[in-house]
Amino acid sequence: MGGCYPGPRVVNQVGAVRRATVTDVRKPRLTPGPSHPITVTANPRRVTVRVAGRTIADTSRAQTLQESSYPAVLYVPREDADLTLLEPTDHRTYCPYKGDASYFSIRTEDGTVKNAVWSYETPYDAVPEIAGHLAFYPDKVEVTEH
Repeated sequence: MGGCYPGPRVVNQVGAVRRATVTDVRKPRLTPGPSHPITVTANPRRVTVRVAGRTIADTSRAQTLQESSYPAVLYVPREDADLTLLEPTDHRTYCPYKGDASYFSIRTEDGTVKNAVWSYETPYDAVPEIAGHLAFYPDKVEVTEH
């Protein structure tokens, strides 16, 4: 969903395996095509996102990203979300089609929902429509299309 590429692994001189860093390898960058299509379309419905009974996003300007055979993902404009409830985290993922994803946790009165939101701050050229948008894990929040 958020990041579709867990990253390469590197074996050091004593044979220990660790996750590679950006300085170790270049990240692969792929272009969508017939074997891995990606489309982004304006969602005609109103989309609301709620967590712990509180609305954290409400928009009529969501984008629907359909990537290959994965479930569709709704991307909500940041302007239509309550950003005061989001806390940036150190979690990052990478997708060779979309780029680097950064994550946010959601603060609620009942606690924190960790890494429930992701965003591609500077997505690759294949998906410019998701810049400035947030996506939410549907197993961590309630997403409704009206």
